[in-house]
Amino acid sequence: MILLRHGQSEFNLLFTQTRRDPGIQDPKLTPLGHAQAEAAAEALAGAREIRRIIASPYTRALQTAAPLARRLGLPVLVNPVVRERYAFACDIGTPATRLRAEWPEVALHHIEEVWWPGVEEPAEQVIARATRFRGEMAALEDWAHTVVVSHWGFILSMTGRSVANGEWLDCDPTG
Repeated sequence: MILLRHGQSEFNLLFTQTRRDPGIQDPKLTPLGHAQAEAAAEALAGAREIRRIIASPYTRALQTAAPLARRLGLPVLVNPVVRERYAFACDIGTPATRLRAEWPEVALHHIEEVWWPGVEEPAEQVIARATRFRGEMAALEDWAHTVVVSHWGFILSMTGRSVANGEWLDCDPTG
């Protein structure tokens, strides 16, 4: 499968400049983030046979998944398991009712109203989520044809590798 980190968000832009939490909840992509999402969609759609797009419910992940979904005519399957580690203001999500209003084309009926944790999430808990997701993906016959739009902390927990905004890497969940 391909793990794609969301494009640059408003949080990423400010945090990189100051190294302080700017207090932005569920930030949107910046113009650069949208360009990164478009570039990833173009590269991935042309190079791989993608049959499934899974994304975190955070707005930045949904915005990153949207161009790829449009190009391929695929739905975005939302899975809170691939969300970011809850540690900053940006990790406070948008309630499901508001997400459904903002993303009517995305099936969100299966997620809870508050789908993110209420307290900081220990690293071991993120690793456990990543391990569970890895097992779920390994059980699928066509896991190699899946793009997962996720976050720095989750991808790090899955692979031990750090990726920049808009970058992706291959991940064999059976390995």
